[in-house]
Amino acid sequence: MDTPKEKKRLRIVTTLIETFGFSPAVATAVALFLGIVCLLAVVWVVRSAPSRTIVLTTGPEGSSFQRWAAAYQKSLATHGVTLEIRPSAGSQENLQRLQSAAEGIDVGFVPSGLAKGGDVGGVVSLGSIAYQPLWVFYRNAAPFGRLADLAGKRIAVGAPGSGTRNLALALLQANGISGAPTTFSDSDADAAAADLLAGKLDAVFLMGDSASLQTLRTLIRTPEVQLFHFAQADAYVRRFDYLNKMVLPRGSIDLGKDLPGQDVFLVGPTVELVARKGLNSALSDLLLEVAKEVHGKASLLTRRGEFPAAIEHEIPVSDDALRYYKSGKGIFYRTIHSFWLASLLNRILVAVVPLVLVIVPAIRFLPLAFRLSVQLRLYRCYRPLLRIERETFVPLSAERRQELLRRLDDIEETVNRLKVPASFADRFYWLRSHLASVRQRLLAAATRPA
Repeated sequence: MDTPKEKKRLRIVTTLIETFGFSPAVATAVALFLGIVCLLAVVWVVRSAPSRTIVLTTGPEGSSFQRWAAAYQKSLATHGVTLEIRPSAGSQENLQRLQSAAEGIDVGFVPSGLAKGGDVGGVVSLGSIAYQPLWVFYRNAAPFGRLADLAGKRIAVGAPGSGTRNLALALLQANGISGAPTTFSDSDADAAAADLLAGKLDAVFLMGDSASLQTLRTLIRTPEVQLFHFAQADAYVRRFDYLNKMVLPRGSIDLGKDLPGQDVFLVGPTVELVARKGLNSALSDLLLEVAKEVHGKASLLTRRGEFPAAIEHEIPVSDDALRYYKSGKGIFYRTIHSFWLASLLNRILVAVVPLVLVIVPAIRFLPLAFRLSVQLRLYRCYRPLLRIERETFVPLSAERRQELLRRLDDIEETVNRLKVPASFADRFYWLRSHLASVRQRLLAAATRPA
């Protein structure tokens, strides 16, 4: 009949005692350890759940960054994820926001080359998602053949905080243009385009991070305004390793009006989807799936399936993104339509697999270790028993017999205190029978005359 103390024991403690012969204290410690491990696994599964809201820093209203963000927002909503869009002055501000934890930004659009030579700590790239051509429009009777021809002109290089300004100044400086007599304007894209159309500026540098699609269309279709052809595109690409050469085909803007009237070479960086370090891996995969949906189609400057791509520049591509580009989505995300259910199952798998890898070998090893432990405890009693038995083969004095009987009583008391599982009952009773046999030999020897 179970004692009240045994009734109060947890079932797992009782099982450990009965199965492995652990003492109550050891069984309780093992059960407590297993409980803590399981609790930590549950806490990890809960705390590693992806957020239901992603904050994205984009660009000015009407920019290509804003258009992409709207497409991301729509696609993410189908997966139950809310995308909060934060407009900005442009790429430079996007990078600054991402590097400041106080801003609360998760991801943003940043052109390659923007962080060149600067600090890129705290952020990772999820890969390049699109080309970002630099559009240079100018007013002049004769076409300009080189950027150096803009020396002494009135040029809008982009608003502060935009990637346009950063790249425009770098290219102009490479052509020896860094100040007077050239005049630089920091007007935003719309104001700069208006000033160019009004004749107040001679040239403007524009990129999609700050210029609207409508502004670009207006300038391309204006007869008095020409689109700069980068005849030295190959040289720029070699000198600035983050730039790419692009070809705007003749008639690609308007076949009927033959706009542009010839193939136009453009240069520009790729746009990277940059995230703060520590972005949830499930959200990283989801964002790349959305990027593939938004940017994977063919366009004027890209082939179908060209983006997103694991093109690394100053900002390192994250391990999660590299895994995605190499292997694609995880098995649960491929087979289960619900993002949240797939995420839960994936987290459970990640938590359970290490436990299984540790616990299963431990479970296989414990019985072996326990069997060896029990055998050692039993064999430990045989050593003094053998020494006593050897002395029964020679004549013994009465005092020696009594000493050996006391030692035999000590061994028997030790054996009686042993706790062994039922599976070792045969060996236990063999030991007791051997004790009885040695006792009989001692008693029999005691009746022989000295």
